[in-house]
Amino acid sequence: MFLKSILLLGSISIGSLFSLQQVYAGESQYTDLSNNFKKRFNYELKDSKVPGGAFVIVEANNVLKLGTYGKRIKGGNQKVNADTVFRLASVSKTFAGTLASMLVEEGKLDWQQPIVSFLPEFTLAEQQNATQINLGHIIGHSTGLMPNSYDNLINANVNITKIVSKFDELTPICQPGVCYGYQNVAFSFIERAIEQQSTFSYANFIQKRIFSPLSMSSASVGYHAFLNTSNRAEPHVKTQSGFKRVKVKPNYYQLAPAAGVNASINDLSKWLMANLGQNPEVLSPSMIEDLTTPGVKTTKELRRRDWRPYLDSAHYGKGWRVYEFNGRPLIYHAGWVAGYVAEVSYSPELNIGMAMLLNGESRVIAKLSAQFWRDAFKQADKLGI
Repeated sequence: MFLKSILLLGSISIGSLFSLQQVYAGESQYTDLSNNFKKRFNYELKDSKVPGGAFVIVEANNVLKLGTYGKRIKGGNQKVNADTVFRLASVSKTFAGTLASMLVEEGKLDWQQPIVSFLPEFTLAEQQNATQINLGHIIGHSTGLMPNSYDNLINANVNITKIVSKFDELTPICQPGVCYGYQNVAFSFIERAIEQQSTFSYANFIQKRIFSPLSMSSASVGYHAFLNTSNRAEPHVKTQSGFKRVKVKPNYYQLAPAAGVNASINDLSKWLMANLGQNPEVLSPSMIEDLTTPGVKTTKELRRRDWRPYLDSAHYGKGWRVYEFNGRPLIYHAGWVAGYVAEVSYSPELNIGMAMLLNGESRVIAKLSAQFWRDAFKQADKLGI
């Protein structure tokens, strides 16, 4: 039933879907929800002793509430503000899926193309297994490879070229397209296809097609771009004696599509609005439908501690997770990389979205987002939306 409802939503233009939403002049029906969330956000971050963070809640093309908390560096004087840049970690995958979908829509890529067409050095223990993996499998985490293949080498900061050469030791655990296996290294193989068919570097293409058109003025890609940003949040990890500041690590920046984007909460408000269909010249309705059509099941997600009371089903689309949350579709992604956590999510039915960024590794972010959507959908039920 959920798959049918998602596909039905996709068969209607996003513009038409949003025209069906109730339009309110002046104060939004979600004002109290937003105000209550701000109080909860500040309380939970203070209670968890997270150094700093930011959140935003949007409705259509309006910011309902944007809040910041704490400091860019624990014990420092500089406060987090709306333009403070954080690492997005795996929320970067939402941008990669979109860039690839843009090229598919333009006829420059096809989801059925084998990845070896763009990365001929990629091979597996049996070469025919490698040739069966296509771009859709790469972007949808359905390559058939063991989950998180060679993340251990990325953690050790091994060069990506050396890592690619080691895939010839692997045998898939299932056929491509059949089972879910979350990847960072293999996911980032999409970079080669995007660069070849766009004729731009990945960083330049994302700037040209997403950051600049959406006025995401502080967003960037890469390690050096982050360090060259003066208004940035520094990373902190949890220790027995509390949060401790650590150095920004360059390792996962090797995987730009998987974990290479940096952005502020202001930037993410614009990204959410675009994914809610407010910038069709950048993200067309057909692209949004493509990105959020459920692919492989991700049953492990149903066991997430803070989310399991509410999730009825979970799938991966193309760079986005697609949940059924108390019977309603919810589009979602999270990210976690040394010293940072991030989440972004939106409801195509309610036409609202929210995002959070923290500069301390804390599971409180999952608790906050699950409670937000619980309350949002409860309110929608009462309003008959």
